[in-house]
Order: sequence, then structure tokens, then C-alpha cells
Amino acid sequence: MSPAAYESLIHTQDSLSRGWKEAQIENGHLEDELAKLKADTASLSRKLVSLEQHLSSSSSEVKKLSANLAEREQRLQEVEDILHKRDEANNRLKNTLQQALLGFQENGLSVDMHEGKVYVRLADKLLFSSGSIVIDERGKQALTELAKVLNTRPEINIAVEGHTDDQKVRSLGQIKDNWDLSVLRSTSVVRFLTQEEGVDPRRLTATGKGEFTPIDTADTSEARSANRRIEIVLSPKLDELYELIK
Repeated sequence: MSPAAYESLIHTQDSLSRGWKEAQIENGHLEDELAKLKADTASLSRKLVSLEQHLSSSSSEVKKLSANLAEREQRLQEVEDILHKRDEANNRLKNTLQQALLGFQENGLSVDMHEGKVYVRLADKLLFSSGSIVIDERGKQALTELAKVLNTRPEINIAVEGHTDDQKVRSLGQIKDNWDLSVLRSTSVVRFLTQEEGVDPRRLTATGKGEFTPIDTADTSEARSANRRIEIVLSPKLDELYELIK
């Protein structure tokens, strides 16, 4: 082989060797890139699975909250319907009582509705003589007419409240103070309604509030007269409502 040919062969061999090394380097780079891509793909896959699980969980939570909201809205509507029926029934009761007790309104009797309850207010002069706890005849007539309505409405609870003015009780024997007077007058009304008129005693409550819940706080004889009263508070039994809000 001539020197020129040998030198050409050596040159070719060197070129091939450099090309092989470059190819190996490039291949290494590609393998690194492949490994990196595989790692990134695995990471993205894990993130995707986690995201899907989160979205699935979130979707389930959203459905649960939506169902809970719908249930609460339904319960709210049911409560509103019951309260609306209560108010309608109370208005009918108030109108019935006003008609039944019309003849006593000039003697200090009134019927009003407030906060879902009907109030029958009787001035003390309609029921009792001054300082007395014995119901007089005119008062008995008024309570008899009231009892006729109450006995047709067994679903109504009845609270009888005695009230006095702020003047101290004097020389009334067994009655020590305004507390006593208000309580004893209240129980007198309850006894008459139950024992004379047959109202179910389980429906009634008797309380005395003395002078501490005045209608009129003015220091006048008119204000004191207004404060001396019996209030019969009528409220519907709301068993259906209580069941809903348990």
C-alpha cells in the first residue's frame, strides 16, 4: 500500500471514530432526555390521577351540599307554611272572640294579636272589686262567653296573667303585696274557667306579674287603671312545627 493510500485510510478511520464518539454522546443526550421525559410523564400522570380524585371528591361534596341545601329549603318552606297557617288561625280566633265579647268592650275588654298570639285583655274593674280576688257577676259573664270559644278550640294553650299597678297593697288581709294580688286574681280566673266552664285544666297556666309589666308607665290615674288587668294569652300548639325543627 502506498504511503498516500495508508494516510487516507488513517484519516478515514479517525473521521469514523470521531463520528462514533459524537453519535454516542448524542445518544447519551437522547437517553437522558428520554429518562427525563419518562419522569415528567410519570409525575404528570400522578398529578392527573390526584386531580381527578380531587375533582371526584369535590363533585361528591358539591352534590352532598346541594342535597343538604335543598332539604333545608324544603324544611324552611314547611315552617313558613305552618307559621302562615298559625297566623291565619289566630286571625280567625281574634275575630271570633271580638264578636263573642263585643258586649264587654265598653267595660274594658279588648282583643289583639301580637307575635303569633291572641291577647284578651280584661280591665280589673270588669272582673273584680277594688282589692278583691273574687270575680263579680259581670266578669263571670265575660269569662263564660270567652270559655264558649275556648272549648271549641282545644288546640289552643291558655296563659292567664295577673297584672297590678305600682301602688302598694294596703290592708288586704291574706294578700301581702302586688305579687300576691296578681297571682291570686290569675288563679281565680283559672278556677272559674276550669271548674265552672269546663275548660281542660291541662291547657291553662296561671301567673302573676305584679306591677312589673305595665302598659303605660305614666304617673297618672289613667295609666294605673290601664295597668290593672288580667291578660289571657292564647297561643296555638305548634307540635308540628317543633317536629320539623328538631
